[in-house]
Amino acid sequence: MYNNTPTPPPYNHGGGYENAQTVVSTTSSVMKRVYLKMTLGLLVTAFISLFCAGSMTYMQFMAANSWFYWGLFIAELVIVFTISARLTKMSSTVATLLFYVFAAINGMALAPIFLLYTATSIAKTFFICAGTFGAMSIYGYFTTQDLTKWGNFLIYALFGLIIASVVNIFTKSSGLDWIISCAGVLIFVGLTAWDTQKIKQMALYAPASAIGHIATIGALSLYLDFINLFLYLLRFFGSSRD
Repeated sequence: MYNNTPTPPPYNHGGGYENAQTVVSTTSSVMKRVYLKMTLGLLVTAFISLFCAGSMTYMQFMAANSWFYWGLFIAELVIVFTISARLTKMSSTVATLLFYVFAAINGMALAPIFLLYTATSIAKTFFICAGTFGAMSIYGYFTTQDLTKWGNFLIYALFGLIIASVVNIFTKSSGLDWIISCAGVLIFVGLTAWDTQKIKQMALYAPASAIGHIATIGALSLYLDFINLFLYLLRFFGSSRD
């Protein structure tokens, strides 16, 4: 989703102390916008998901028409690839709108978890996920270590995770499912730190005109990390309603 540029030296812009202070202020401002957009996206997903889960008509329709779920999934992929590929060709407002549309569609797709797991276990998992996500994002922001190689490895691991998940749809192996769940948690924990560092790098080098776009693509990346981490943690901490 981002170019694999190495981590820059702190405040690598020249111009002395005042310029360094400006860079710090700009980067901090961008990151605040990223986290605000991501949080609003998560709230949109949560409210839409709760609303849909409370509608028996919607849940019955979703259960009876598997094509609808796959339609939501395809729509999500289209939006993600559209934002990623055409970000610089669309206005910041359009990119932000697409992000919130994506969050709403994802909320529709995630509604069944409220019927599968107890509300208490979902809330518990959310707080565990928020704490883990926050810790790794802070690490990614403040570490001086270049996480590029780590990130490249995690991307390859993610592809392997997807392949293993597809295979397990047919094999239905409980052992493989456990391995997939553990790997998913570790992968998205690592991606959270890596994506945070990548967003910081982009903020350090980007012109002022690109800040809105960076905030949107950054929010989307961290949103995806959070949602996936939450879903994999839910496999461990979620309590079935049965």
